Amino acid sequence: MTKRTAEILLAEPKPDAGQETIAELMRKILIQIGEDPSREGLRGTPARYEKALRFLTSGYSQDPAKLLNGAMFSVCYDEMVVVKDIELFSLCEHHLLPFFGKCHVAYIPTQKVVGLSKIARLVNMYARRLQIQERLTSQIAKAIHQHISPEGVGVVIEARHLCMVMRGVEKQHSQAVTSAMLGCFRDSRQTRDEFLSLIHQRKA
Repeated sequence: MTKRTAEILLAEPKPDAGQETIAELMRKILIQIGEDPSREGLRGTPARYEKALRFLTSGYSQDPAKLLNGAMFSVCYDEMVVVKDIELFSLCEHHLLPFFGKCHVAYIPTQKVVGLSKIARLVNMYARRLQIQERLTSQIAKAIHQHISPEGVGVVIEARHLCMVMRGVEKQHSQAVTSAMLGCFRDSRQTRDEFLSLIHQRKA
């Protein structure tokens, strides 16, 4: 267990007196679908499910300002900064099924840059909430634009949704692509094209 995971689990909210825990509710769900939660393989499942769900939604307890402001550096640099292929896992708010893929982020700094790992942490923060891909893309872009004040921000997410793969239309190879462009990334086609070109470059 990492230090960050331990911090998240220690920060778990405690249920009010008389309020059922997620584990207790999950036990009832197992009964409703025709399972026996007392059988060997399921005895610990409700507690494990609660622990997993709290981790996967831990982004609600995080603040983007605190996450980014501690890693801002004054640097004389005004070219594009790109962090691509950030692995992303989230839960679709419509069916509570996962969607996963990659996030590409770029910005053009004015007076300050942010530590590269913080961009990945910001993606994780918003992904660890119940989401739709369109809102997730916009939230990442707006947070960077608000807290770093760059000339512009570009965010592209490419993801596969298990609500489409496992159920519904059952299209196993479908992929959703969303983008958010702010500032010069929206206003300048050249800037936008440079970003899109960079994220689609692959190693030989």
